[in-house]
Amino acid sequence: MAEDVLTPEHSLVAHQFEDAGQQREASRLGMWAFLSTEILFFGAVFVAYAVYRLRWPDDYRQGSLELKWYLGAINTAVLLLSSFFMALGVHASELGQNSRLIRNLILTIVLGSLFLAIKATEYYLEYEDGLVPGASFRMEPPPEEAGSGFARAVKSFERAISRAPKGQGEVARRTRAEEQFMVFYFIMTGIHATHMVIGIALLCVLVWMARRRKFSAAYNNPVEITGLYWHFVDTVWVFLFPILYLLRNP
Repeated sequence: MAEDVLTPEHSLVAHQFEDAGQQREASRLGMWAFLSTEILFFGAVFVAYAVYRLRWPDDYRQGSLELKWYLGAINTAVLLLSSFFMALGVHASELGQNSRLIRNLILTIVLGSLFLAIKATEYYLEYEDGLVPGASFRMEPPPEEAGSGFARAVKSFERAISRAPKGQGEVARRTRAEEQFMVFYFIMTGIHATHMVIGIALLCVLVWMARRRKFSAAYNNPVEITGLYWHFVDTVWVFLFPILYLLRNP
């Protein structure tokens, strides 16, 4: 529609660039360079996790069994859907369609916020289960009746969807290596959640800019590079989910 088309570009090329194309390529290169450093950062944590998991496979498997895999699966679907809307937002910005851009950015923000809400719920349940490393970590799993009503309801749901026969799947006495697994779990998911918060803040800035018609088909660099960042954060979770939640076989 005509009202969706943005106004032409006007003096948006910084003085150090010859034209808009050179500025666009420089911004892409800068973001890819930044993401390369992020890969090195996450890669070091992944390698450390792999080394210790190979050292204590049974304890790390037991720690994985105590995580809420279904919440992790829901969050994976939420993030993949958010990447879909982010891609639609980038496409809309390339076409100069402001209303579509704003709508897709808002949907991405909503889904990212939903991810954080589910993750916060999961952290609460793990606190109730005595899985937080340090003084709150319990070597003996707490009795079910000791938790809140919400935690008991989640336990009932977990038993209902579990394939394990009755009497199996009970959590054994915890070990220090299992506590170490939880240290890795909270560090890795906490770093990821921090990146999610930063991404949502950037998306909010993009919505503010789009409402003031700062983007056009000729100038959409901030949307494109923020999209690259968002897809990277989603990709990190695609690796975190299986190595933390799904490596459960002996």
